[in-house]
Amino acid sequence: QLQLVESGGGLVQPGGSLRLSCAASGFPLDYAIGWFRQAPGKEREGVSCISRSTGIANYADSIKGRFTISIDNAKNTVHLQMNNLKPEDTGVYYCALDPQTSYCSVNAGYEYDYWGQGTQVTVSS
Repeated sequence: QLQLVESGGGLVQPGGSLRLSCAASGFPLDYAIGWFRQAPGKEREGVSCISRSTGIANYADSIKGRFTISIDNAKNTVHLQMNNLKPEDTGVYYCALDPQTSYCSVNAGYEYDYWGQGTQVTVSS
């Protein structure tokens, strides 16, 4: 079974923190996995991604210095630690996976093959 399950979203005040998790199951051991988000009325945008094989991560400019992505290879789970959250970070966060690759990208033109259901992140005072 191929499955991506996100968790960790919620309501947080500006300046607060959340940790998102995405558990991947049924995939080959070499893949790229990352996070995308979509705010109401806006297009989906890439946030961060990481290669399971190389450990190389990429970040969108809007979140650099605030978010950190990591992966637990043994558990096939990727985490996104989000600090100093801002209202503009609000949106549905989706986990996405591209199998059999060592390359990771959050550019709009890069296509991921598998997507989770998403988890809501709301940053508001």
